[in-house]
Amino acid sequence: MVSSCSPTITYSPAITLVPTHECFNRCSYCNFRVEPGQDDWLTVEAATEQLQCFQSPAVIEVLMLSGEVHPAHPRRAAWFQRIYDLCERAIALGFLPHTNAGPLSYTEMAALRRVNVSMGLMLEQVTPALLNTVHRHAPSKQPDLRLQQLDWAGELRIPFTTGLLLGLGETEGDRVETLRAIAASHDQWGHIQEVIVQPHQPGTRQALTGPALAPEDLIACLRLARQHLPADITLQVPPNLILTEATLMAAIAAGAQDLGGISPVDVVNPDYPHPTIPALKQRLAQHGYNLVPRLPVYAHYDTWLPQPLQALVTTHRDRLRTRSASS
Repeated sequence: MVSSCSPTITYSPAITLVPTHECFNRCSYCNFRVEPGQDDWLTVEAATEQLQCFQSPAVIEVLMLSGEVHPAHPRRAAWFQRIYDLCERAIALGFLPHTNAGPLSYTEMAALRRVNVSMGLMLEQVTPALLNTVHRHAPSKQPDLRLQQLDWAGELRIPFTTGLLLGLGETEGDRVETLRAIAASHDQWGHIQEVIVQPHQPGTRQALTGPALAPEDLIACLRLARQHLPADITLQVPPNLILTEATLMAAIAAGAQDLGGISPVDVVNPDYPHPTIPALKQRLAQHGYNLVPRLPVYAHYDTWLPQPLQALVTTHRDRLRTRSASS
């Protein structure tokens, strides 16, 4: 039986918009990308129709998740403007945008700060060894480039989510090095609200062959993360990529506190549907946990946001408090 005093596990009720699936990287484990020039970009009009279908207190976050257009490509400016325009439309319809669009320039990050309550980029792993394997054809997976994004986000006061992708061929030492790099950036800027600890699960569209990450490796990495990351960083795991209830409960026991943005479709891992919120809530309740929604920006970062976004965030926080009090 779950009560108001039960331990809390959080999630962000979300919908995902994909400006484009085209991407100049070719990571061998990707199930998301299409070749550059072979995808129709999402229009603001089409996005508006999608968003209007989900306008309700039950959906708060718009995850703006895009493939990458090369920084030197002639369409880079148009691609960035499309992302910006989609964020503006999401705000106009009452949603809170969170953008993850690969590495951005400092100027691009500063601009998107005006129309996002938080942003993100998976660090994945900082070892350069993966540039010879799964990232051989992925120029923007250079570790130094991605670490620079973390520091720029801190300098710009952008509440930020990053994370590790596990099962790419990295060692335990590589994982520790990645965690320490995240901790160092947060120690300097105080801006990382979440770290995702994500197991690789094979998909039907990827080039990489090999087994999924063993559940015990996920649990071991969560323990490492709790050991090496500051206590004020929340650990997040994606519940659709954790295939048994026992492993999910073990992940929570090892330090996972959040289940991330849960939307109708996981566009990055389409072979692994998200569980429904009622089903997930029931599963957790059987183990004494209370599943509660949250915003894509944590409360102690609200003052970092531009004033118009602060006002919208306050509206959503008030709604969540009202829902919590009435449940």
